[in-house]
Amino acid sequence: MTDGPNRDLWGAAEAYERYMGRWSRAVAPLFLAWLAAPPGQRWVDLGCGTGVLSGCIAQTCQPESLLGLDTAEAFVQVAAERVPGATFRVGDATETGLPPGGFDRAVSGLVLNFTRDPLQALREMARLVRPGGQVALYVWDYAGHMQIMRRFFDVARTMDPEAVRFDDGVNAPICRPGPLREGVEAVGLGNVQVTALDIPAAFEHFDAYWAPFLGGTGSAPKYVATLTTEHRDRLREAVRASLPTGPDGEILLAVRAWAVRGTVGP
Repeated sequence: MTDGPNRDLWGAAEAYERYMGRWSRAVAPLFLAWLAAPPGQRWVDLGCGTGVLSGCIAQTCQPESLLGLDTAEAFVQVAAERVPGATFRVGDATETGLPPGGFDRAVSGLVLNFTRDPLQALREMARLVRPGGQVALYVWDYAGHMQIMRRFFDVARTMDPEAVRFDDGVNAPICRPGPLREGVEAVGLGNVQVTALDIPAAFEHFDAYWAPFLGGTGSAPKYVATLTTEHRDRLREAVRASLPTGPDGEILLAVRAWAVRGTVGP
C-alpha cells in the first residue's frame, strides 16, 4: 500500500500484516457493502498492498476483471498468491500508465495519504474510470477514532515532542471527512458521499496490543525504532496505563476508517 517518499514505511509484508493487516481485512467488507457494486464490472485497485481489498472484491463482487497495482514488489507478490484470477503489477498510483476510461471502478484502501501527491492520485483514479463509473476509497481516521494509533501517539507526544513527526493524525490531514470530500470534488467527481466505517479492535492483553509496535513497519513502529531501550520501556508503561483495560487484562478499542465515493461525469 505504498507510493512515493513514504514507501519505506511498508517495506515488509509480514510486519504490516501483524500491525494493520487484521484490521484492514475487517474494514474492507464494510467498504464494499457500502458500494453495493453490481457483478461483472472491471475493477482497478490502486495501492493494493498485500491484496486485502482485492481479495474481498474477488470473493464478493464477481468482477469481470480485477487489476491491482502497488509500488512494493514484495506486496505485489503476496497479493498475486492470495488472489488467483486477478492481475497484479508494480505501479504508481499517481501515474499508472494505463489507458483512460478502461475501468468501471477505481478503488484504493488505506493508501491515499501514502501517495506522493494525494490529489494527483485522485485525478488518476478519475482518469481510469469510464463516464458514469465510480471512484471510491477509504483511509484510517488517524486524528480521531483509529484508536490503536491515536492512543499511542497521544501518550508519545506528551513524552517526546519529536513523536509528532511520525503522527499521521497530524501529517495526513486528507484523512478527514472534509478534506476527503473536497479532494474528490476538486478532481471533478459528482454525487460525492462520505461515510464512517467502524469496527471493534479487541486485544486479549496488553502484550497483544504492544507487540506489533516493535515490528518497525508503519509510522508508530518506525517511531518506536528510534527510541533508546529506556525511553521505549517508559513509553510502553505509559501507554499501558492509558488504555481501557478490563478485569482480566483485555483491551477493547474502536477502529474507524473514512470512506468516500464519487461518480465520473460525461
